[in-house]
Amino acid sequence: RESHEYVRVGGAAARMMLLQAAANHWNVPVAELSVEKGIVTHAASGQSSSFGQLAFKASQLPAPDPKSISLKHPKDWKLIGKSPRRLDTAPKVNGSIKYGIDTTLPGMQYAAIKACPVFGGKLVSFNDSKIKLRRGIKAVVRVDEVSVAVVADSYWRAKTALDVLPIQWDFGNNSNESSASIASRLQEGLMSTQNVFADIDDGNASQAIERADKKIEAIYGTQFVAHACMEPMNCTARIQADRAEVWVSTQNAEASLAALAAVSGLPLEKCESYNPPLGGGFGRRGGTQDYVRQAALIAKQFPGTPIKLIWSREEDMTQDFFRPIGQCRLQAGLNEKGELVGLHLRVSGQSINAYLSPQNIVNGKDRRQLQGFWKDPGESQLGYTIPNLKVEYAMRNTHVPVGPWRGVNTNQNAIYLECFIDEIARAAKRDPLEFRRSLITKHPKHLGILDAVADKANWHQALPKGVFRGIAQFMGYGSYTAAVAEVSMQGNAIKVHRLVLATNCGHAVNPVQIASQIEGSVAYGMDSLQSESSVKDGRIVENNFDTYPIARLYQMPKVESVIAPTYDFWGGVGEPTICVVAPAILNAIAAARGGKPVRMLPLKNEGLRLV
Repeated sequence: RESHEYVRVGGAAARMMLLQAAANHWNVPVAELSVEKGIVTHAASGQSSSFGQLAFKASQLPAPDPKSISLKHPKDWKLIGKSPRRLDTAPKVNGSIKYGIDTTLPGMQYAAIKACPVFGGKLVSFNDSKIKLRRGIKAVVRVDEVSVAVVADSYWRAKTALDVLPIQWDFGNNSNESSASIASRLQEGLMSTQNVFADIDDGNASQAIERADKKIEAIYGTQFVAHACMEPMNCTARIQADRAEVWVSTQNAEASLAALAAVSGLPLEKCESYNPPLGGGFGRRGGTQDYVRQAALIAKQFPGTPIKLIWSREEDMTQDFFRPIGQCRLQAGLNEKGELVGLHLRVSGQSINAYLSPQNIVNGKDRRQLQGFWKDPGESQLGYTIPNLKVEYAMRNTHVPVGPWRGVNTNQNAIYLECFIDEIARAAKRDPLEFRRSLITKHPKHLGILDAVADKANWHQALPKGVFRGIAQFMGYGSYTAAVAEVSMQGNAIKVHRLVLATNCGHAVNPVQIASQIEGSVAYGMDSLQSESSVKDGRIVENNFDTYPIARLYQMPKVESVIAPTYDFWGGVGEPTICVVAPAILNAIAAARGGKPVRMLPLKNEGLRLV
């Protein structure tokens, strides 16, 4: 989305050069040429040529002055805004598509890996005396300071041998960490005056709240969650004296190539990263590339032999780069008219940048963790106008590695704010939709998408007995989003019946694909309500889907998408709508519980479950 404009300019320049090449070749005016599906035609002479045939001649011409390039108006676009059929649907349905984990090469061997279960711990030693005598076992190898791998002629043989390999770990001091100790650290950050910065400090929020007629306060918390990709981390590597290759499902082929080059010691021009489709990424297969580095380290010990490294599900769930844990303290004040006069919000939690990109932390301040609360327009802007507003972040890092998780920090921040906005609305005895509308006074796109979702969801119409609504709006990745959820409850069982989600992503390139992304975001948003990666003795507890629940088909509600482009910017699609799924559902649950909110996720903390 950040490259659309300059790529369009480049495409327009190339088109002008191709037309000029045709005009020169046929000795006719450019104005007499027409183009249809890559074929340049001169109707008067009946001559035609493809772009491909004209490419060499065009490359010899000078590029046009950028000032002379006029881009096509959106109303004249022929492909953007349409929904052509995807080319990969049939192979995905019939099972013929080949993911990274399906890679097969002549002479390939398989590797299973195990890293120290406590983050920050080390591998001390292992005893392979019995393991290496097993059928099909090629070797037991130290991969790096924290992990060991078994290489065999099948993955099953490698994994079952690894399962019984005697390993000695040095767990280090982090083995004392737990979910409780981490929660205490976050709670300290909510109240501390140390290592805290204010990104927004308008007016005097503390004074306005103190003098308010009614005060509301709450603490919300969100948990570590795993990516839980259906295709576990894997990579096939082959390293030779003068060439290194990896076959890997990756979101960042350049990063995969860089990891391969670093491990192999070969220059980039002698390295190759082949990029098959991936069975789920969600940020896990982005910049970290730990599994690529591991595969290359193992392959380096078997020159010329392809090594396919596959993580077990347990390794995948416990050696992730998790969504950061966090808590948020919110305080608000209402005047006698039920108007919000002040809001003080402080997030205490782990920083992705501190773990992966410390260069992006400026003067100890990490604004990334406040996505969705920014004043700056265009990316993750706060849509509400509040006369006295203070937004703070207290960085409180843990030993658990964290990274981008589809939607990143807008997911947690939307829960904190949008659920608290509902609490304020209840305290003011005002409708949650109308209360939000009263706060959106300077950002018409926020208001427009909120109205669009409310209209589609028939917000003001009565619901069947026992069904309750919740609403949320937020911005992230350049797009404006909102959602309305309808739920019912029987005892502690929650059924989500319907979700209406609206987005304004500026230009809607492929409406069907946008709807698909919205539907997928519902599943991921529901995951975050019920899933948790908890910590005990320094390690992640939940290591498979029996203890880490993700949204099942029977839990999925009816999903309705509202695509409301304003045709004046390029916004994101894959990540933005996730952030409003959870708060909309949580607000509906609060309505079903007579106004009692769920403040600490996952739902099981309140004895609740999705059905």
